[in-house]
Amino acid sequence: MKLNRRHFLGLGGAAAIAAGLAPALAARGGQPAAAASFPYTLSDAQWRERLTREQYEVLRREATERPYSSPLDKEHRNGIYACAGCAHRLFSSSTKFDSGTGWPSFWQPLADAVGETSDRSFGMARIAVHCANCGGHLGHVFDDGPRPTGLRYCMNGVALAFTPQA
Repeated sequence: MKLNRRHFLGLGGAAAIAAGLAPALAARGGQPAAAASFPYTLSDAQWRERLTREQYEVLRREATERPYSSPLDKEHRNGIYACAGCAHRLFSSSTKFDSGTGWPSFWQPLADAVGETSDRSFGMARIAVHCANCGGHLGHVFDDGPRPTGLRYCMNGVALAFTPQA
């Protein structure tokens, strides 16, 4: 297809409209977890003292750990996965499954354990998952999981602490 001046101006206009709408679309996503208030709060200095560097980057700055780097991805014992920042119970091992992604994955959190916000970083539209108690970033939820929910809560292992149960 040959581009002429009309095509070029039309594409430029469409790009300008899209750029103008971007802030409005981003605002529809909701308030980031870090900006909300949570029952368990610490100062930034206290979080830095409490967490390892990697935990701090994931839980407080929404970083992502390398896939296949967490031993919790291959954890198969019965137990509870809690927030590594505040020990709030998040997931039961009965909802864990091997998603093949390199991160611990669950098809359902415990009741009232997590919150969700829109994440439009890196040019993608995703749903970020955070601890309902401290607001720590845990990972993302996707709609390609197993039954019965069809959801895949893809969590950073460094954001979790596992306690085995008999």
